[in-house]
Amino acid sequence: MHETKPNTASRASDEELIRLGREVLVIEAAAVADLSRSIDGDFVHAARLILEAPGRVIVTGVGKSGHIARKIAATLASTGTPAYFVHATEAAHGDLGMITRDDVVLALSNSGTTAEVLTIAPAIKRNGAKLIAMTGHPDSTLAQLADVHLDAGTAREACPLNLAPTASTTAALALGDALAVALLEARGFGPDDFARSHPGGALGRRLLTRVSDIMRTGERIPRVPESASFNEALLEVTRGGMGMTAIVDDADHPLGIFTDGDLRRLLGSGVDLRKLMIREVMTRSPRSIGPDALAAEAAARMEEKRISQILVLDADAVLVGALSMHDLMDAKVI
Repeated sequence: MHETKPNTASRASDEELIRLGREVLVIEAAAVADLSRSIDGDFVHAARLILEAPGRVIVTGVGKSGHIARKIAATLASTGTPAYFVHATEAAHGDLGMITRDDVVLALSNSGTTAEVLTIAPAIKRNGAKLIAMTGHPDSTLAQLADVHLDAGTAREACPLNLAPTASTTAALALGDALAVALLEARGFGPDDFARSHPGGALGRRLLTRVSDIMRTGERIPRVPESASFNEALLEVTRGGMGMTAIVDDADHPLGIFTDGDLRRLLGSGVDLRKLMIREVMTRSPRSIGPDALAAEAAARMEEKRISQILVLDADAVLVGALSMHDLMDAKVI
């Protein structure tokens, strides 16, 4: 009869759980800090191999190292270095054909003796591709087979048994990040490049969305002529749903703006609103921006001036659009 082991989870006190959690973080932080020794001539050699390669970077591994390899490939690809992940086992069963002599293979194995990775290493070399090994053991078989070795060794795992890959995988991931960022800088990969490879992300929206993409145009722009009464302007503020109206001349050049904030201040002044003309209470020289400006620039300008709306003018100072903070939020620019 199978004997069920007693549940021992309750034996750990809250304080013990906190201590264990902090100990893991300390061990892993130390492992990453110690990696500075790996940033040497071999690191430069690896970076140069990748920069000079006409092909792509293929990152491979199995098990936990495979998971880290997949993340490193994704980081490289998103920061200007074309890369993809190939599982070492799948490579040994046909996917090796995806690797060409123009490529660089980055193989991860903490022990440096992983059978699946060692199986494909000679074939990679025969194909003419360059091989970079990232292991925790510079004397390992994989390290010796490689064109260059990156040492991701750690003093110990964060696992109390010193068995589960913890500190070693954290170190490998950090070293992969270091390589990716060094390559990013070397390639001159900037925010615009990053945005183009992340069009669906927040940074992509901030760097690719222009004012013209989201501004209100045509009849959606609240505006009244200079000859409008205060009541007529107030009706336009309500109709437009932007909390403001522009005041324009016959050529659609803005002469001023009237906002909800102006209305609140006016209501406290005791002025007889029924007799007012809008030109008497409008704010002259309203803030404006061009349609080709980045929407993020419009957001920054509005935040700096503490305004909630901004007019959009073309090169001839003609009103062609209007933008509010709500528009920017709806477009997820802010």
